Amino acid sequence: MGAMRQEWFDRARFGMFVHFGLYSGAARHEWVQNYERLTDEDYRPYFEHFDPDLFDAAALARTAKETGMGYVVLTTKHHDGFCLWDSKLTDFTSVANVGRDLVREYVEALRAEGIKVGLYHSVIDWHHPDFTVDWNHPRRDDENAHELNVGRDMARYRAYLHGQVRELLTEYGEIDYLFFDFTYPESKEGWAGKGPEDWDATTLLALCRELQPDMLVNDRLGIPADFVTPEQYQPTAPIVRDGVPLTWEACQTLNGSWGYHRDNMDQKSATLLVQMLVDSVSMGGNMLLNIGPDGRGAIAPRDARTLAEIGEWMRLHHDAVIGAGHAPLTPPREGVYTRRGNKLYLSLFSWPMGFVHLPELAGKVSYARLLNDGSWLQTSVSDPDRQADLMTPAGEAEGTLTVHLPVRRPEVLVPVVELTLIDE
Repeated sequence: MGAMRQEWFDRARFGMFVHFGLYSGAARHEWVQNYERLTDEDYRPYFEHFDPDLFDAAALARTAKETGMGYVVLTTKHHDGFCLWDSKLTDFTSVANVGRDLVREYVEALRAEGIKVGLYHSVIDWHHPDFTVDWNHPRRDDENAHELNVGRDMARYRAYLHGQVRELLTEYGEIDYLFFDFTYPESKEGWAGKGPEDWDATTLLALCRELQPDMLVNDRLGIPADFVTPEQYQPTAPIVRDGVPLTWEACQTLNGSWGYHRDNMDQKSATLLVQMLVDSVSMGGNMLLNIGPDGRGAIAPRDARTLAEIGEWMRLHHDAVIGAGHAPLTPPREGVYTRRGNKLYLSLFSWPMGFVHLPELAGKVSYARLLNDGSWLQTSVSDPDRQADLMTPAGEAEGTLTVHLPVRRPEVLVPVVELTLIDE
């Protein structure tokens, strides 16, 4: 990938995902049509009653900025086929039912805040009459379901898919990032899946490169592109293929659902989310954190509270995240390292009593401080041969730097020690 193209992405480290659509009013997961085997007719009321009167793109952009995020990614169309922009290829759009092009509102609001513009686009479409029934399709369990595919033509659907991507990449100015979703080539339950040939992925990616040469594209067309996308899990090491570190981004939810799910209370704590964020950066990755606005388009209060807590942490600690990355050093057991230039950041997931011991750093650090309040921390190096006795600990291994910590843990989600490295 062109280094220039991804420079902003590697620097930002933290983005916001926004899943909004008809399922937001259904309020029970964005896969509700699949989970509950809803027909188009069953699903139609959510279209007829779609009313995003509280969808405020400017507020969304402001929230992302205040949370310390450098880019936002909005669902232009999810698997249900409903489009949030003024598509000329279908009337299953927000413009047809409420007269609003939400994608336009969104890209303009982000640009006004100086935030990078990302679009999500599903290559799956349960509403389109030519999209064949498969093992993800809501109609897969209908009586004689296989007969539903008679007369369906994926070539016509492909033309529609490519046509819609062309609209998004020509009508809305410069787009920085495109998240396609998703490819499932394996067969299951007597149904074929869908792979790169179903989307004509090679031509589709070439179209993206032609229309938006500086745009980053993810790997979910089933062919390699600019970055890889672990979902709902955290890698445990930098992601490497054939010895080369890959650009990656973990996409994560606040509560396990992407679309608004009123009764799902599995809310992750702000502390856990910050730990996941610095953990991602420590392995050279990004974190894309999702919110699912409610049926009226507002950020749910529980999500707003969590984002505000993360934003307050980021206000004080953004240097440990933005522009930072992997440090090839062994962190202590209490936390992880991120590095930016000559600054090494130790994010402490647990707070040790009195001291934290850093392998290999003796003689390599000129200054240590707590990042939240800029307060100096004493450092020392012990004699490796010192024997433990009643009230004296044994010496630490050769080369270990000991940082002295206050007994009281700072009142922040994750305390960070900033270490200034001596130029080697």
